[in-house]
Amino acid sequence: MSYDPNNIFAKILRGEIPCSKVYEDEQVVAFDDINPLSPVHVLIVPRAHIATLDDLSEPPPGLGSAVLRAAAEIARQRGLAHDGYR
Repeated sequence: MSYDPNNIFAKILRGEIPCSKVYEDEQVVAFDDINPLSPVHVLIVPRAHIATLDDLSEPPPGLGSAVLRAAAEIARQRGLAHDGYR
């Protein structure tokens, strides 16, 4: 699969499409889903280009922990940490 620089997530990361950012650091950006499937639906997107799961054979160092850290922080911000989230 080839990289599409015009996919929606690439455009959001470049700031070409606005989003409601709820978290960002050097490895990930998180924002509210514009078409949520639950009362709280946040997308956490890596800044590194990962087109397919095959690209994760050698993920950027610390990416997994960055995603988990973002999810935990967002859950705390939204008051979801105590009751759980997925």
